[in-house]
Amino acid sequence: QVQLVESGGGLVQPGGSLRLSCVASRSIFGVYTMGWYCQTPGKQRELVATITTYGSTNYRDSVKGRFTISRDNAKNTVYLQMNSLKPEDTAVYYCNASPHMWSWGQGTQVTVSS
Repeated sequence: QVQLVESGGGLVQPGGSLRLSCVASRSIFGVYTMGWYCQTPGKQRELVATITTYGSTNYRDSVKGRFTISRDNAKNTVYLQMNSLKPEDTAVYYCNASPHMWSWGQGTQVTVSS
């Protein structure tokens, strides 16, 4: 089993930026497409962005041009740079393979509010 630990969330004003990190407990990133997901209360977890082992990325429409996913396979880490944040980005953010394969981590809360 792989443990995933997300960090980097917080409270930020609209228009601000955050950088999320996700570290895996063992070397897996060189094999799997990784994704960042978000979840708000009462809703299912949704895929936000993905990155393949070759570095190809894909984003859902609402974050295109604002969020950037990247990975460092040597560090077993995937990142999500979040710029121009909006209140509707408020959610708990998780990482996992895409499609998800492992138990979910604790996530990291992102709150965008003035």
